Amino acid sequence: ALLEKKMIFKGLTVNKEDMNNLMLTPLIHYPLPGGSALITFEEAKVAQRIIEMREHTVELSCGELEELDQCRVRVQAMPMEILLPSALEIRLTQSSRSILVSDLPNLDISKEALLDKLELFFSKTKNGGSEVESREFLDNSDHVVLTFTQDGVAEPLIERGHIQVPIGKGKYKVKISPSVCGDISNLQLQPSRCPRTVLLLGIPDVLSEESMRDTLEIHFQKASRGGGEVDALAYVPEGRTGVAVFVEDTG
Repeated sequence: ALLEKKMIFKGLTVNKEDMNNLMLTPLIHYPLPGGSALITFEEAKVAQRIIEMREHTVELSCGELEELDQCRVRVQAMPMEILLPSALEIRLTQSSRSILVSDLPNLDISKEALLDKLELFFSKTKNGGSEVESREFLDNSDHVVLTFTQDGVAEPLIERGHIQVPIGKGKYKVKISPSVCGDISNLQLQPSRCPRTVLLLGIPDVLSEESMRDTLEIHFQKASRGGGEVDALAYVPEGRTGVAVFVEDTG
């Protein structure tokens, strides 16, 4: 599932070949079941070797059992595969009743007070406006979207491009642009294997969370057991669930 996010596109496209390019930075949230662990090694070849071995016998220190110096558990090593977007198409639609107001002055008044001033100005027909249905600041920006109750009001204002708006004791020139909405019309995904990360399954709940995490790290960093240097390790005990967050590997 993709989260809805409000975005602002600024500037002009210089090269036509750049018009259809969109850079995506993956940020994948992946659910982890109880009795599992994720291990990210410093080297991809170590992860591949652990996966090829499939089943691993991990020795646990069981000091409370006097007749046994040690006990063992068997865990399964699986490749970590996630779905990444391979193609994305967005359909853009210009709103017939909304305008984007930008180049707003940086005044010592609250955002709500500034919205009131804009609504008051643009609700008057003598200023080219009409009754305002809604007004809001776009997330993480100083841009405002005004939506009118009637069609046909936004287009003449957009054609003007700029307009003087009285705010407080001064008049300020603000920019008026189209308000564009985007919907994802096509999204294609392809499985991608994390080259340095291994998923471990079937881990029994026999040690505390911290002890099990330390035991797994010690086991899988030993070269004699096919392991290597561990970059990160996350463990989810039985009866609980977790979420792993995958980001682009820049290493």
